[in-house]
Amino acid sequence: MGEAPGTTGDRGAGQSDRRSLLAVDPGRDKCGIAVVDADGAPLTQEVVPAQALAARAAELARRHDIGVIVIGDRTGADAAAAALGSVLPDVETAVVNEHRSTEEARRLYFRENPPRGWRRLIPTTLQTPPRPYDDYVAVILARRYMRAGGTEAR
Repeated sequence: MGEAPGTTGDRGAGQSDRRSLLAVDPGRDKCGIAVVDADGAPLTQEVVPAQALAARAAELARRHDIGVIVIGDRTGADAAAAALGSVLPDVETAVVNEHRSTEEARRLYFRENPPRGWRRLIPTTLQTPPRPYDDYVAVILARRYMRAGGTEAR
């Protein structure tokens, strides 16, 4: 499968990543996905169509040692959990509160992708990222789960 728009690529693909988390920002049309290592660093992140979530998650699980699936608790959470449970039934699932995660992810996006050219003159609070950044929301959700000590499993 080729890389989806907004992907940052797989670092360490094909290698086993101990205790990685697969985090998902679910949605009706698209989902953000991130595989995050034990330190909270993204190994891969991308935005995929919602109907491709299960297949992509299964592929990522084959490449990384996924210990937990973290899913945001808002729009599309139940459908995403069902889809992921059907392809990864033996992996623990945790639901994480998404409150204000989009705002936090937007700040992270601009921190990692600062505007260039004339756009750097405009405050990032007045800008919209040039691509969907649901994958950054997935990274935020994974980090929230880790900060909570992995206690939000259901």
